[in-house]
Amino acid sequence: MFFENKIKVYAFVGPSGTGKSYRAQMVANENNIHYIIDDGLLINDNDVVAGNSAKKAPTKIETVKKAIFIDRKDRDNMRDAIKKIKPDAILILGTSDGMVEKIADNLGLPKPEKTIYINEVATETEMETARRIRTTEGKHVIPVPTFEIKRDFAGYILDPLQIFKYRRNDKPYISEKSIIRPTFSYLGKFTISDTVFRQIVEYIAKKTEGIHRVSRVRVENSVGATNIYVEVYVIFGYNIVNVLRAFKEKVKKEIERLTTMNVQEVSVLAKGIHMPDDMTKK
Repeated sequence: MFFENKIKVYAFVGPSGTGKSYRAQMVANENNIHYIIDDGLLINDNDVVAGNSAKKAPTKIETVKKAIFIDRKDRDNMRDAIKKIKPDAILILGTSDGMVEKIADNLGLPKPEKTIYINEVATETEMETARRIRTTEGKHVIPVPTFEIKRDFAGYILDPLQIFKYRRNDKPYISEKSIIRPTFSYLGKFTISDTVFRQIVEYIAKKTEGIHRVSRVRVENSVGATNIYVEVYVIFGYNIVNVLRAFKEKVKKEIERLTTMNVQEVSVLAKGIHMPDDMTKK
């Protein structure tokens, strides 16, 4: 076992397309679990904290490999994240008991001590509806929130679902999901608007020391990946190379975290130098 500290592992099992991801947060809340592993992602409540979505993979075979952490890099990155976070419990989603055990084994986690099956939390009618939507529309739910999108060029995230649910103490809470369409789906693609990318980049710029403002953002989409080009003004007195490097890393990390999209490359150019007012008066 990879982890020295005992982590309670729970399994949520059901056939593909029966609504596991849709009900994952509900099952987690009922069992006092704050972390979920689903399709290659580690999710904390409504936030993706580590991993790469298996639904970004170009083929179904690659999707399965990513979901069970066959790749050493994916496996090591997830292990490092779990080791850093030190969760008390994790809910692992899978299509079979064997799949969940394989994920746990690859990540060095103990075997599940409790398994919840989809037919325990969903009716046959609900599961059949989920199967129909998956089969006819190619949609898949991940248990994390999204934001406003634009449906007019190639992409990945479709719609947010915001659902009122009730815990056992009868207090309502909002469980927000994202409906996505896998990269390999033949039914078409959707993505996030360029405006949203720019807003994320500008927000990160405000939080990055040494960046005065963003002057330009260009987004190029290709199959399964996004390239982002940014021009900024750097504040006089800061090391340009260090500022641009730090900003570039933050942009890639935050866009992938917020959107679960695969950012292939981020290019940042210093368009100019900003002189603070107090310096121009001297």
